[in-house]
Formats: sequence, C-alpha cells, structure tokens
Amino acid sequence: MAKQKDDDYPQHIAEALNSIEELKLSGDYKKSILEAEKLLFDDPNCVEALEEIADNYVSLDSYDKAEKACEHALKLNERSYTAKYILGFIHSQKQDWPKAIGFLKSSNSLHSNNPEILRCLGWALFNSNKRTQGVVILERSLNLNPENALTLCDLGICYMQMKKFDKSIELLKKAMQLDPNNKRIKDCFAAATSFKDKFTGIRSKK
Repeated sequence: MAKQKDDDYPQHIAEALNSIEELKLSGDYKKSILEAEKLLFDDPNCVEALEEIADNYVSLDSYDKAEKACEHALKLNERSYTAKYILGFIHSQKQDWPKAIGFLKSSNSLHSNNPEILRCLGWALFNSNKRTQGVVILERSLNLNPENALTLCDLGICYMQMKKFDKSIELLKKAMQLDPNNKRIKDCFAAATSFKDKFTGIRSKK
C-alpha cells in the first residue's frame, strides 16, 4: 500500500516507520508489531503505527487483532484509506462481500488508482454477482501493475468461471511464470486447462 511520504513525519517517527516496514517486508511480523507498539506508546495518535500493526496481523492471519487495530486507526483518522483497505480485505477473506465492497470503495475514493485496492475491490464485486464490473476493475488494476501475479490469477479465475478458457489460461500461464511456486496459481491453471478440454470435448460431440 502507498504510504505517506517520509518527509511528512518528524525524523524519529519516519525512521521508526521505515524500520517497522523493513521488518514486515523481511517476514519478521511479530518483531514489526513490537516495534510499532513501541512507537504507539511514544505517540498514541500515530495512525501509521496502527496501520502497520494491522497489516502485520493480517500476514499472521490474526484477523480479529487486525480489525481492532484498523478500528482504532479510524477513530483517530476517519480518512485512513489503509485501514479501510485492510478491513475490506478481511471481510473479503470472510466472504462478507457487501462489507468488503463498502470498505474498499471508501478506500478507493480516498486513494484512487491504487492497483492493490482495485484488485481487492474487483474481486469482491465479481464474487457478489457484479461480474462485469468486477472484471473491468480487475483489468484496470492489471493495467496499473501488469506484472502482478495475484491480479493475473484473480482475473484468470474470473474468466474461467465465465467459461472464457483461452483468456483464463493465458493469464494464469503468465502468473505462473511470475510466481512459479504459488500453489494456488498452479492449481487454477490446471483447472482451467482441464475445464477447457472438457468443454471443447462436449462441444465437439454436439
């Protein structure tokens, strides 16, 4: 997610946030949380620290704790697009599509043209029976970030469900090339290929 620029913060807070982000990116989520909590102790109104705590808890699949951190962040700043995005993602994981869409639309209105927000919004819309709108938004996300394997996979799944197997296979093949060890992508590619063969066989018998 795009963040506030470092030069918008006092130096000590910017340095602390950079350290927290580096720990998160290295996969040391628990230590990142501890450092964010220390920053929050020094500055109880630091919304960015709460956003980092929430993001780390999502990576640990601790959605309840992530949700609490986001709610706290929004009490301090109701325009925190990151907190709204994370809440949208959490509700999407729970398949609570109406809530997910509400948070993601709000996040997008505050921070438009962010490919990650658009990816999650498109996926939520597609799964709430707004397929055309969902695909259009996912395509927009892909245009903004063409090398994102997750967006390619999501779009591939959508086209597979719409029985557009050639398009699905093309997208999933590219996703596999970008992220060859991703089991979800490989499974979806195998499924799309299998469905295409079965569908082609059924049509040829008619």
